[in-house]
Amino acid sequence: MFLRDDDQPARRAEKLERITDVLVERIDRLEESRGSTWSMFQAAVALEREVQMRTRELEQALADLSERNRELAVARASAEEANRSKTRFLRAASHDLLQPLSAAKLFLSALKDTALDDLQRELTDRLSGAFDSVEELMHAVLDISRLDSQRIEFQKKPVDLGDMLRRLAIEYAPMAEAKGLRLSFVPTSAVVESDPTFLRRVAQNLVSNAIKYTDCGGVLIGVRKRGERAWMEIYDTGIGIAAPDRSRIFDEFQRIGRDGGGVPGMGLGLSIVRRACAKLGHPIAMDSEAGRGTVFRVSLPLVAPGVETPRAEGAGACPSLRGRVALVVENDDAMRRALELVLKDRLGMVPRVSGGIAEALAQMGDEPPDVVIADYNLDNGDTGLQAIAALRHAAGLVVPAILVTAQRAPDLTRASHAIDVPVLEKPVRPEDLQAMLQQMLA
Repeated sequence: MFLRDDDQPARRAEKLERITDVLVERIDRLEESRGSTWSMFQAAVALEREVQMRTRELEQALADLSERNRELAVARASAEEANRSKTRFLRAASHDLLQPLSAAKLFLSALKDTALDDLQRELTDRLSGAFDSVEELMHAVLDISRLDSQRIEFQKKPVDLGDMLRRLAIEYAPMAEAKGLRLSFVPTSAVVESDPTFLRRVAQNLVSNAIKYTDCGGVLIGVRKRGERAWMEIYDTGIGIAAPDRSRIFDEFQRIGRDGGGVPGMGLGLSIVRRACAKLGHPIAMDSEAGRGTVFRVSLPLVAPGVETPRAEGAGACPSLRGRVALVVENDDAMRRALELVLKDRLGMVPRVSGGIAEALAQMGDEPPDVVIADYNLDNGDTGLQAIAALRHAAGLVVPAILVTAQRAPDLTRASHAIDVPVLEKPVRPEDLQAMLQQMLA
């Protein structure tokens, strides 16, 4: 079959149309593909710009953070230096403040030993109470300063809890009797491991606090053993602590109930308890009911049976001090005179007083004293430890000695113990001085 000539152009036109459609379709696909690639390229460019912007923001944030860290480091260094300066100031000021206070208390003690009428007796009692309040406040501030110091060192050793609490019950009995309260102590044989000085301060603050906030009823001191631990517990029938107040009672200057009215003190006792227990690793707990009373508990590690405990100061026989010679090395005139009066009139001893090492050596002569009482801070940079060493060297024997100081530095305590010299902290109480002398001269 043959096509006619007039059909061939039509065929060619149809073929060309099909070819054109295919080409157009291919071009459309290429356009679509190119559009998608262009979109991807545009998205990549936008993403790169976003990454660059975020990188710059991150670099700026890191630079700001680095600057803040530098500022915090400077602030921390300043705070640490301020804390060290505060500690140095308190150490220096404590001696200057406690020196006249110690002398005043000794003079007052000597005055109370003389014949007084009723009015004079009342005045001396009130003065004694005022001095006790000042002493309590100063000790509280110094204790907080020591406990906040990073350099504090504890002397943990076995502590006869029964003996310590018994002596505290005797010490605070007059305070309880003055308010018409019963102060009871349940004997215990528990021996725990702790720093005896700070554990006693914890117990003192808890007992004193219980008496202050109790108007009727009493206070009970006892110990419960639980496994390898002993819980020292102080109960009271006082005003109790309401739930909203329980989170703040361990803060400084907090006094609960009655807006603190009528309650003596500055609200530092429980703050010292919290700090000391935290440093010593002694957990503390509290239960209370408003209007019904409170119990504070301190958890202490028990010491294995058979471990020897140090004898308490003043324990054992109490020999007469009458006629014993005490050589006093004290550069402060008032303190020197106060010690002389207490040693002579109250204790019946023979005091020899001196203001420095050279004078003390001259006072001693060829006959060594029975005991040396030396203040740590002497004139011309001399110390009481140097005075004791010089007197012992001149005597040719280890004369019993007591170091009197307002400093509470671990280095000083170690140096004193190294030469077997006990430390008596200012302000000096005649009772503490007498107990220490009786123990040393037994």
